Amino acid sequence: MNQPGSKATQSSDSSSKVKAELSRFVKKRELSRQTGLSGETLKKYRDLGFLRENIHWIRINSKLVLYNLPLILDWLQNIHDPDSHWRAVEAYLTELPSNQIKQRR
Repeated sequence: MNQPGSKATQSSDSSSKVKAELSRFVKKRELSRQTGLSGETLKKYRDLGFLRENIHWIRINSKLVLYNLPLILDWLQNIHDPDSHWRAVEAYLTELPSNQIKQRR
């Protein structure tokens, strides 16, 4: 059994924190607060294809769009290094439950 503070426990804790962060979707207002980008700018980035649907943002219904906060923050950080950002996108997509290998019983 892992003792609190052991390397195995710390690794497991950090892994679950990363997974929780990778799937944190927020509304436009929260994203604007975190980034300083206006709603109009976010829509422009969506329309121009800088932010990709089902990766950087998802449409819940005709009035609600949610944004993947960790990936957009990464995109802003790596705006001049797209290869670095796409590594983060690939890591995010790999962690999605729909991309996990199903184990046979």
